[in-house]
Amino acid sequence: MIVIKPYFVIESDVNGEEILKHIEKAGRVCYKSEDKVTDNSAADFVRKIIKNGHEAVIEHYSITVKIVCDRGITHEIVRHRIASYSQESTRYCNYSKDKFSNQITYIEPCFWDTSTEEGKKKYEIWKNVMEYTEQKYMELLEAGATPQEARSILPNSLKTELVMTMNLREWRHFFKLRVAKASHPQMREIAIPLLNKFKEMIPVVFDDIDC
Repeated sequence: MIVIKPYFVIESDVNGEEILKHIEKAGRVCYKSEDKVTDNSAADFVRKIIKNGHEAVIEHYSITVKIVCDRGITHEIVRHRIASYSQESTRYCNYSKDKFSNQITYIEPCFWDTSTEEGKKKYEIWKNVMEYTEQKYMELLEAGATPQEARSILPNSLKTELVMTMNLREWRHFFKLRVAKASHPQMREIAIPLLNKFKEMIPVVFDDIDC
């Protein structure tokens, strides 16, 4: 059994300044104000259209991210409609094979404080169940079950990889929902650092979204 923390990888080549210029070029067609484009006009233009709620313009650019997290969280992520997804398949992935180190990988829960006795006890219960599940999954395969049959006992904590592509407007919608305090702790665990990375890479577009 392997236990890891969730993480993400930005798969797209991202140049924030060029993204703003691309959006401005598309957006100024609406107002026939192409003559107002300067070397430094893009940021103000994008800031203004977002403030005015004209977010359709920022749909002209998309970003692809690979998220490694537990399957329970991906069930929430894929509810975002305007997106493309490719996800690790438990039907075809046989976790007894060498490429998976002959083990099942799980995502470590972030919501138990293991420095306390209460948190440590909860974590140990979780760990024992994960170890038992791995053992029984392997036994099912040894008994002749196919991966798509054996997967029926796999838990939400199973590590999975999800490649997702969204336009910038949908990314804004994603972050507004998924960094909110009401969101699941494991969702916030991945969404907050991803939002901060987006803010670092791309000026203006995500500046008004707070964690």
